[in-house]
Amino acid sequence: MTSRATPRRTVLFAAAALTTGCGSDDGGDGGTSTSTPATPSAPAATPSVDATPSAGAAPLAKTAGIPVGGGTVFAKEKVVVTQPTAGEFKAFSAICTHQGCTVNKVADGTINCPCHGSKFRVADGSVAAGPASRPLPAEQIIVSEDTITLA
Repeated sequence: MTSRATPRRTVLFAAAALTTGCGSDDGGDGGTSTSTPATPSAPAATPSVDATPSAGAAPLAKTAGIPVGGGTVFAKEKVVVTQPTAGEFKAFSAICTHQGCTVNKVADGTINCPCHGSKFRVADGSVAAGPASRPLPAEQIIVSEDTITLA
C-alpha cells in the first residue's frame, strides 16, 4: 500500500489559501492592515535634536547621566543611550541581534550582551565582537536642553 500524501498537501494548501484570503481589501476594517509586512529600518545617523518631546512622553534620562564615550542601558524601555563624543547622543535597541537577549552594560566603548559575549560600538551600534553579525537597530530619541526622551 502506498502513502497518500496528496490529500494532506491539498488540505494544507487550502488552509494556507484561506488564511491568506482573510482580511479586507477595502481599507475600511478599522485600521487593521493585511498589506505589506513591516521591514526593519536602517540605523539612523543622528537622533532628533532640540525638538520638542511629544505630550505625555516621560523623560528617559538627563544628558549629564550619560557618560561621554559610554552609555546607559534602560532595560524596561529596551533601549540603550550612548554619548560617543561630548554632546552627541545615540540610541539603539537593547535587544541583542544574536539571540534576543537584553544587553546589560556599556563599558570600554562597547554595548555588551551577557548571554554570548557580543559587543556593539557605542558610536553606531555596529558589531565589535560576535557572535552577533548584525548591528543593533537605531532608536529615535529627542534631546531637548538637558533631557533625553524617546521619540
